[in-house]
Amino acid sequence: MSRDATPPTGVRVVDARLHLLSRQVLDVDGEPVTTVDDLELVASPAVDDAAPDGSRDRSPDDGPREAVPGEPAEVGAVLTGPVLVTRLLGGRPPASRWERVPWSDVGHVGTALELTVRADSLDLHWTEDWLREHVVGRIPGGRHDPEEES
Repeated sequence: MSRDATPPTGVRVVDARLHLLSRQVLDVDGEPVTTVDDLELVASPAVDDAAPDGSRDRSPDDGPREAVPGEPAEVGAVLTGPVLVTRLLGGRPPASRWERVPWSDVGHVGTALELTVRADSLDLHWTEDWLREHVVGRIPGGRHDPEEES
């Protein structure tokens, strides 16, 4: 779709830099989960129905096809991960370092992205959990919340 074309009915067109990147992500309870560091684009369903050779022999089990420049695309997943160092020094983290939140789990795009799932069902805080268990938990007093004792 060109920039001048009107979007189909029921489709909301957003500017990724303005409306998505660096936005906070909230779970269904309104709890902060993460921020949007990048997006994974996939080919639009109309384009995705065709096999790479142009035939229509793609199986639904093949999954979404990566977006190709110049062809219609849509967001497949919100990506989050350790990007601070790469933003400062340049480059890009390897694909294995990204944590993915499927776009189907996003319920609303506003000042924050609101998810339709709880944060517990996502595996986004594994590093924090690992540090709490293996580092902070070994510090005397590190296994309890000091605010609970007041």
